Amino acid sequence: MPSVASQAFANRLSELGERAVANTGIDLVEIELRGGGKARLLRVYIDKPGGVTHTDCELISERLGQLLDEEDAIPGEGYTLEVSSPGVERKLSKPRDFERVIGQSVRVAWRASAEPGSRETVRKVEGKLTAFANGTLTLETASGETVHVPLDQVEKANLKFDW
Repeated sequence: MPSVASQAFANRLSELGERAVANTGIDLVEIELRGGGKARLLRVYIDKPGGVTHTDCELISERLGQLLDEEDAIPGEGYTLEVSSPGVERKLSKPRDFERVIGQSVRVAWRASAEPGSRETVRKVEGKLTAFANGTLTLETASGETVHVPLDQVEKANLKFDW
């Protein structure tokens, strides 16, 4: 579990990221700081309907870089800022991530309810996300089975690229 200070720092970075994408039509998907010392990397993933362009990445990099510098948000010896698309098999975690990919193929792993006295298991399913409502994902598998997965039980989810 992250410390209160590290959670506050992560929240601050997310807030600045949201300010950088404000009024651009671009969504902040994820922001993470990795490494230490001079080798720190602030990696920012952005997305928008129709996909992200190089120009979008440049715009957000410039806007976020300016905000980070003005507010001295990352103290220390420096860092590298990298802004990119989350990729074709992007991680899905927030409700808006799932709303954006309704109708597309996804891969989901979740904690399945266990029988009383037994251990909780992780189930996996791959299929077309047909709906997301009331905190529940609805997927249709290749065999035609409909699977309902509560978002709060999802361990990992990714968009699946279909050739």
